Amino acid sequence: MTNLSSNPWQRSQAELTKAGKLLNIDPLLLAHLSEPERIIEVSLPLVRDNGEKEVLKGYRIQHSNILGPYKGGLRYHPQVSMDEVKALSFLMTMKNALINIPLGGGKGGITVDPKKLSERELERLTRMFTRRLGNIIGPEIDIPAPDVNTNAIVMSWIADEYRKIFGENTVAVVTGKPLAQGGSLGRPEATGLGGAYALLAILKKLGKDPKKMTAAVQGFGNVGRNVAYFLQQAGVRIVGLSDSKGGIYIPGGVADIEQIERCKEQKGYLAGCYCVGSVCDINYKTKVNGRDISPAEVLELPVDIIIPAALENSITKDNAKKIQASIVLEMANTPTTLDADEILRKKNVMVIPDILANAGGVAVSYFEWYQNMHHESWTKDKVFKKLHSKMNRAVDSVYKLSEEYGVTQREAAFMFALKRLEKAWKTHPMAQPILYE
Repeated sequence: MTNLSSNPWQRSQAELTKAGKLLNIDPLLLAHLSEPERIIEVSLPLVRDNGEKEVLKGYRIQHSNILGPYKGGLRYHPQVSMDEVKALSFLMTMKNALINIPLGGGKGGITVDPKKLSERELERLTRMFTRRLGNIIGPEIDIPAPDVNTNAIVMSWIADEYRKIFGENTVAVVTGKPLAQGGSLGRPEATGLGGAYALLAILKKLGKDPKKMTAAVQGFGNVGRNVAYFLQQAGVRIVGLSDSKGGIYIPGGVADIEQIERCKEQKGYLAGCYCVGSVCDINYKTKVNGRDISPAEVLELPVDIIIPAALENSITKDNAKKIQASIVLEMANTPTTLDADEILRKKNVMVIPDILANAGGVAVSYFEWYQNMHHESWTKDKVFKKLHSKMNRAVDSVYKLSEEYGVTQREAAFMFALKRLEKAWKTHPMAQPILYE
């Protein structure tokens, strides 16, 4: 049985309750936020390329539209728990409120292993899913986006099928699309870059020089490699990196994140990517004073900052005591259990919470939606400047609230998001009493 500390839905509800009590929030608002507004399950009978038939399940959880249309990713995965997706939809509500964009929270997907489907099967499945959801998604209703095992191509299929249903080119029905089909410049880098902006803003408040800081990143996917790249550009010394198969530790610092990325692309994994000059090889490990490490070990390295950017529950009561870093930048969703959070708090480790740290992705998703709705096309420089502004304002607000109430950054982030939701809630139709004559 999953305990409270690691169950993502129960964990998110504990944070909501705590923030609500600190702010004396309207109990009716807390009741609305304690469960999704709508859970949709659909049946998806798929005809395989060989003629075999299979019935799959699809779903969409719409948590809250207090601030605007539901917004959140679609994941294709064989094992996704309802509690996990409910929690992620809730976190989207809080994240969008925190980053100050007029969107609510949602999440969904299909229980399937997409690696076992051909591209034609995947497209048929996606288009069928779009038809099932057609009446409850839309540019001003619910705006899906890519998530685990989905990408820009899947989003383009959804947008095209939605256009067929409603007879118009409503590209804003999804975000994360290919550039040629209404996508936004800067979207691939957005989550990692936003995390780098958040961390650098915190370091400035703490009076710490990035050039004197060391960091280790767990998870070298799109988010992990981008946050590592942008932090390295800012002068932070990246000494540890890992993916699901292993990792590397170089006390003197990785010379070039882009070079490590090329090495991983060539090999298919990160382990052994010790680089000297333009060549990366495991035989250079001794030359760079490197050491092979496991994904778990990367979080326990003697560094200033650790960045969990892989899976949920990667920091637990079992390894929290071994963490030597003074700052945790949560780039993954819910990477820290409640037990671990309390241990880190007692150790005076600052945790920059996921709803703040990884909000850059949804911020630029909103920018994409806005460009689509207003028939605009922004330069990457404009996107990055707007993202920088969003992240800095969010960090300022959370940091100020943390000091005012004497609470952690996580507690302050939830509190600030709740304050913004409460302000909108006062004029929301669901907040008004239903009168009977």
